[in-house]
Amino acid sequence: RPEVVSGNDPWLRLIDPTALLLPCSRVAFHFISNHVFDSRNSLLLIRASALLSTRTDEEEKRKKKTKDMAAMMSLARRKAGGLLRPETMRLAAVFCRGFAAAADDNDVVVIGGGPGGYVAAIKAAQMGLKTTCIEKRGTLGGTCLNVGCIPSKALLHSSHMYHEAKHAFPSHGVKFSQLEIDLPAMMAQKDKAVSGLTHGIEGLFKKNKVNYVKGFGKFVSPSEVSVDTLEGGNTVVKGKNIIIATGSDVKSLPGITIDEKKIVSSTGALSLSEVPKKLVVIGAGYIGLEMGSVWGRLGSEVTVVEFAPDIVPSMDGEVRKQFQRMLEKQKMKFMLKTKVVGIDASGDVVKLTVEPAAGGEQSTLEADVVLVSAGRIPYTAGLGLDTIGVQTDKAGRIPVDKHFMTNVSGVYAIGDVIPGPMLAHKAEEDGVACVEFIAGKEGHVDYDMVPGVVYTHPEVASVGKTEEQVKALGVAYQVGKFPFMANSRAKAIDDAEGLVKILAEKETDKILGVHIMAPNAGELIHEAVLALQYGASSEDIARTCHAHPTMSEAVKEAAMATYDKPIHM
Repeated sequence: RPEVVSGNDPWLRLIDPTALLLPCSRVAFHFISNHVFDSRNSLLLIRASALLSTRTDEEEKRKKKTKDMAAMMSLARRKAGGLLRPETMRLAAVFCRGFAAAADDNDVVVIGGGPGGYVAAIKAAQMGLKTTCIEKRGTLGGTCLNVGCIPSKALLHSSHMYHEAKHAFPSHGVKFSQLEIDLPAMMAQKDKAVSGLTHGIEGLFKKNKVNYVKGFGKFVSPSEVSVDTLEGGNTVVKGKNIIIATGSDVKSLPGITIDEKKIVSSTGALSLSEVPKKLVVIGAGYIGLEMGSVWGRLGSEVTVVEFAPDIVPSMDGEVRKQFQRMLEKQKMKFMLKTKVVGIDASGDVVKLTVEPAAGGEQSTLEADVVLVSAGRIPYTAGLGLDTIGVQTDKAGRIPVDKHFMTNVSGVYAIGDVIPGPMLAHKAEEDGVACVEFIAGKEGHVDYDMVPGVVYTHPEVASVGKTEEQVKALGVAYQVGKFPFMANSRAKAIDDAEGLVKILAEKETDKILGVHIMAPNAGELIHEAVLALQYGASSEDIARTCHAHPTMSEAVKEAAMATYDKPIHM
């Protein structure tokens, strides 16, 4: 694949242009006439001098066979009226090579159209690889876009607006004579956002020439995927490289049957027809707290039951305690170190039997709706992994090497089906890196640099190590903290709960971890992600000018507190 094509390029001297063009002469001309003239671009054609240059007697004989082709090329050049960019020539060359091979073969086949899968498919196509993406849902974007990240953020924003109008607007001089919830309208706004984004990805597929097959795919060989299409038919998609990007599914609990009415997963919690009076959330992780926040703001009495001693176990301990206090101020109740041992949904309300995690006296909770949010598991059922010998671990994940290849040559896996954080943005990075490896380039994802965000209010975002992790490593470190109560922008908008916490190695001042609790922590964290990615010190951030007044000044002040002293505290 030439990086630059010109009249003097060694690529042209190393190959026989006639040999390249003969197998696909008609195709090349069809490609030129339909895709270049119609779009009114120019096409960089192999120069006539390169095609018709002086040859040996044997080459002269071969040249006569290409007389018609030379005439077509000359005509095409005159009509094109100029030269194309190098990347367009590479596209034409890839097109010809692909056509010379079996017509049904893809360079890359992606099973799954979620954040990891669709990004991998687009990236592969952008790199000149013939690509097909298979998606069983019928809409692209996976769990994240259809029934996860995007619809939950829509409801989090809508419910926050209602909560602000009810509780915060009067102090800002904005008063209403009447305020009410229109739940159908709120759900319609959410659905509109989802629909627009899913169709947007289909548009990106068309733009980048990704073939999209709607149906459930399963392996019949390491290079073939049988697809039961949504239309009721079946087709076999062949590929030199196949990427498994099927994501994850809701983790069920023993003895609990999810009906998506009274006992719901996160999917059902996004589509409730009315605001439940009482909502019990099983699991105090990201998803449970976010959905609990949505319905709590709209009027539900929310109780969170968690088997572990803490909420969000992966969070920095100091930040976690402040976060829990904030949620409790919002009337969210917590039952930690507690397990659910039984559920009865036969009556008008759901009755849960709970007991201490260590055992002890049982008690009963009642709820109109129970949200099961105990985590997620890799989705690999029915893919035919056993058929081709792809191995999985005890957790159902697919082990891969540094190139994302499974134990079966030519079969790769990315995203939630492999070890690492189950996050959409991590899956996207996996997808890009995997395709780069397939294309013969270098890819890289550092899972220590993947940020995590809880989209409650305030939000909590983090990257790198927690203080507990740094202590466990035995590294000498220093800590800098700055509260938003001392931040001018936060005070001006009357939303000053939270802090920034920075951990840095004591000897070198290299940043080890950053943790932020703030209204827009999910946006603020990326300065820290970039700093960690480039091995920055806290002083590097502290000596970087930050606009005033902004929430991001709190990051600067926390950095100042890490290596020296803050100004405004």
